[in-house]
Amino acid sequence: MPLRRALQPASEPVWPGDAALRAAVAAWQDGLARERRMAANTVEAYGRDLRQFLVHLDGRGRPPAIADLVAMKPRDVRGFMAARRADGACGRSLMRALAGVRSFARHLEREGHGTVAALGAVRSPKVERRLPRPLPVSAAKAITTADLRAGEDREPWILARDAAVLALLYGAGLRIAEALSLSRRDAPVPGIDTVRVTGKGDKERMVPVLPVVARAVADYLAACPHALPPEGPLFVGARGGPLSPRIIQYAVASLRGALGLPASATPHALRHSFATHLLARQGELRAIQELLGHASLSTTQLYTQIDAVRLMSAFDAAHPRAGRRPST
Repeated sequence: MPLRRALQPASEPVWPGDAALRAAVAAWQDGLARERRMAANTVEAYGRDLRQFLVHLDGRGRPPAIADLVAMKPRDVRGFMAARRADGACGRSLMRALAGVRSFARHLEREGHGTVAALGAVRSPKVERRLPRPLPVSAAKAITTADLRAGEDREPWILARDAAVLALLYGAGLRIAEALSLSRRDAPVPGIDTVRVTGKGDKERMVPVLPVVARAVADYLAACPHALPPEGPLFVGARGGPLSPRIIQYAVASLRGALGLPASATPHALRHSFATHLLARQGELRAIQELLGHASLSTTQLYTQIDAVRLMSAFDAAHPRAGRRPST
């Protein structure tokens, strides 16, 4: 084993490249987290993809350097993509991998190392965007109450807590991380009709709070046995510490079984349901974008495709001649 690999701590990922390249990688990752405020999981995924690319280049027999990246040819990038596809990577994974490498290339350019022109000559793989899978209205309503879990061997305040979190996901369209990041002082209780939410990239938005959601939060607060300091988390675990998203995921899995719902019925599906059900009741697309905190309207427009798919399914099921449509 080469010395440069043997000296790498076993718990740390092996980064190919010379010292200057590894230092550039570290600075890039720090910038993603600090300046662009990307989520830790996103930074980790980008780093993993870039490392795979550098490992591919490292296979040529010498550690890659920054100058090697700048001097790359399009065939070098295509060779990496082909190797990843041969390993079973799907189009979505390839698209993300290329995005990570391009992000690092932009960092190198900003730092004055030159332009990685080869990346501009390679097209991203086409990936069909998956449509969100919302729940039926009746199922979404049932999941956001504690009634279905009344027979479980769980303390009543825990059932009330889970119901309050799920009510925020469906009733206000929050991401699970957004709901669990709320502080006690910002609790949306009766008499408060909006809640300030910190979303992706630390962007804040104001979201209306329905009375039924405020009552669910108030019920949880009335039953919670733990002291909740104003600056502390609104939702806590059984021992009073911050609530883990996994607990809410387990709760939804239990409810999913009780209602006979598919595996796609997750906490995040409640957020999809919020948007889809608003749109079905003539909600304005731009307003829904603001409520969800989407940076791009195109992301919100996915929900219009759901309605189109549902309309065609209903047509196929009900029209007497649906099975005999003329070909075009």
